[in-house]
Amino acid sequence: MARWSAVERSLRADGARLIAGVDEVGRGPLAGPVFACAVIMPPEARAIAGVADSKQLSAAQRERLAAKIRGAALCVALGAASVREIEALNIYQATALAMRRALRRLREHPDEVLVDGKPIKTLGVTHRAFVGGDSRIYSIACASIVAKVARDCLMRSLAARHPGYGWEQNAGYGTPVHMSALRARGMTAHHRPKFCEGILRNAETNGARNEEGGRD
Repeated sequence: MARWSAVERSLRADGARLIAGVDEVGRGPLAGPVFACAVIMPPEARAIAGVADSKQLSAAQRERLAAKIRGAALCVALGAASVREIEALNIYQATALAMRRALRRLREHPDEVLVDGKPIKTLGVTHRAFVGGDSRIYSIACASIVAKVARDCLMRSLAARHPGYGWEQNAGYGTPVHMSALRARGMTAHHRPKFCEGILRNAETNGARNEEGGRD
């Protein structure tokens, strides 16, 4: 993504100087909060070379670009929803909550808000939504990178306190290492119970079958 998108250039031509890109990370993991980032990049500046959907970048590339984005942005804000909030609200509403928190923390009031994905009824602000926006819209891509780096940093910190689940590598997603540890060790306070119930239920069922087989 070597330049501002046609959408952003058109909005700016129509008078929207401050455009906030918003994206989330962490909807699917078995553990950890969901994060969101809102970022307003300076409208007169060239796009930062290398910015793309965070999922298409290596960890080293994301770290380098996140530092550049933070250094260049007019303002950047993060929001999160905790495991408890995810359990109480559901992941969709918790994601909207994280996005609302990020937007409220921006120092500047955006003229336009661009969000990755589909429109969010409970976002609380007028916005434009773009499926695949993190790979098409510069401001959203910037937000996706900063959100990913921030959440991965948190999960590495939690991994040091809860070793064995591989969070420093999998960021709480359901990799074989994580699921094996979950079956063997059980949940921590940072696991999402509703996300983990099926895995633990299957482990109990398989354990019972093994016990029955051992009696034959």
